Amino acid sequence: MKKIGVLSALISLMIALSFSGCVDNTAESSGKITKTVEIVDMVGRTVEVPTDIQRIVCSGPGCLRLVTYVQAQDKLVGVESIEQENISGRPYQLANMDFFQTLPMTGLGGGKEIGVGPYPEQVISASPEVILITYMDAERADELQGKYGIPVVVLQYGDVNSFHDENFVGCLNLLGKLFQREERAQEVIEFFADAENDLLKRTENISDDEKDEVYIGGLCAKGAHGIDSTSSNYAPFNAVNAKNVASSLDVAKQVFISKEQLLEWNPEIIFIDTGSYALIKEDYEKNSEYYESLDAFKNGKVYTQFPYNYYTTNYDTALANAYYIGKIVYPERFSDINIEEKSDEIYEFLVSKAVYSEMAENYCGFENINFSNQ
Repeated sequence: MKKIGVLSALISLMIALSFSGCVDNTAESSGKITKTVEIVDMVGRTVEVPTDIQRIVCSGPGCLRLVTYVQAQDKLVGVESIEQENISGRPYQLANMDFFQTLPMTGLGGGKEIGVGPYPEQVISASPEVILITYMDAERADELQGKYGIPVVVLQYGDVNSFHDENFVGCLNLLGKLFQREERAQEVIEFFADAENDLLKRTENISDDEKDEVYIGGLCAKGAHGIDSTSSNYAPFNAVNAKNVASSLDVAKQVFISKEQLLEWNPEIIFIDTGSYALIKEDYEKNSEYYESLDAFKNGKVYTQFPYNYYTTNYDTALANAYYIGKIVYPERFSDINIEEKSDEIYEFLVSKAVYSEMAENYCGFENINFSNQ
């Protein structure tokens, strides 16, 4: 708890210093006087922005999610077309679908590649005061800012190796300052810190000999995959000190193993990323003997996980996944947790709407899977 608190405090101080040392200017445009302030964004650029920002455009994976977490989505004057899709594994989008669909489209979205970004004519027509963008280097951001004549602020998205990732916390603090919602930003940081410590406290002092071995299969990354898609560093497993059979691979992100390797590991419990549910079910129907040779399938210990890598990391869903894993792997230590209620508690706080039922409708709920009965 102390480490998390110190990290958050240091990052808050760094962001605060970037504001406290800045210049408070006054700009005049079309007879309107606008107070401005210089800020330092997440790639080290000094950007002059209005002190009271009311109109924004978001671009890039995860950008609008972070804005929603600090409850500033009401400032949007345009969205990417990907945010207006009807089926989504993004809780912030599910919670705001009606609003997002009323806004003009200011870009396509959907990638991190150079050249993917806001559309000039649509952005200028929407008249934002600031463009927020992720996955862009300083040089490219300066180029866009010069082209649009609108301040561009770059956010640096984090990875879910922990719920206090330095970039994640830094972005929340920066957005809190930009929108004068510092209190809300701190509440979000503390919410994740408290949840992470709750999970660790519930699962501490359990030896590996006492734990069932677990495996995540069908791990989604840029699409659905088979049972062989996994990770040695699956964040929801780490959050509850689960005994991941793939941890010996020591690969930071997604990795594909052989089906023979999974047979050799033969974990007691298997979790399936339901973004890949249909693909794995189809493979089961073709190769049921293989699956039923795994103890987890034979013993009915196959469970779901919501996909959380959808337009980059959905921290809320990753946290809900961790609580469900805890309830399955350590039932006595999570006996007080109703997973549907807990999930909605997480979603309600972070995106202002309980969307568990909508997530479950799209991706199956948190449940035990039995492919042989389907």
